[in-house]
Amino acid sequence: MEILRMEHLTKVYGKGENQVRAVDDVSFSVEKGEFVAIIGPSGSGKSTLLHILGGVDRPTSGKVIMNGQDVYAQDEDQLAIFRRRQVGLIYQFYNLIPVLNVVENLTLPVLMDNREINEERLKELLQVLGLERRKKNLPNQLSGGQQQRVSIGRALMNAPAVVLADEPTGNLDSKNSQEIVELLKYSNQKYGQTMIVITHDESIALQADRVIAIEDGRIVRDQRIREVK
Repeated sequence: MEILRMEHLTKVYGKGENQVRAVDDVSFSVEKGEFVAIIGPSGSGKSTLLHILGGVDRPTSGKVIMNGQDVYAQDEDQLAIFRRRQVGLIYQFYNLIPVLNVVENLTLPVLMDNREINEERLKELLQVLGLERRKKNLPNQLSGGQQQRVSIGRALMNAPAVVLADEPTGNLDSKNSQEIVELLKYSNQKYGQTMIVITHDESIALQADRVIAIEDGRIVRDQRIREVK
């Protein structure tokens, strides 16, 4: 079942001689529960594309349809609610709130939305993430890998329609990188969570169900590696 569709997405920055087409007429769809890796060299437009999919950066033209909803037909207030409820974002630099402990960072999207915390889901996520003994710790009391685990848990806490990860292993060593990839795969398989991961590392990309390669803002390869269960 289709959960996400892009129709002729284009994003242009600047004007005249300084104009850059960061995303250039991109169209594809993603099935519910699919694990998609988007790869490409630096400056290829992959992060811009991810931000458009997450409701963070409006396209110059084209559409993003998630769960049948035209994302950019919404006003800014509706878009903010959409981001909190429908999208889980994971960044390379963790983006944790330094004065909040692990549990407070995990549950922040729920609290910002004035919703009740699902204590069972919180307990399960802490266990899956291996953070039960760290739940009272502040970010500066955690290792890089542990901070990224909190970032992943925060993205999953609201049970969003799609999780978008931008170079989630970029700041980690090879051991922690593989652990984070395994955690993303586990979340995808256990919760049926739709995942789209930006990476420059083809060895990571090949662990996904599908690899989409982008160059100069355009799709140059869309390869299915395995079928979605």
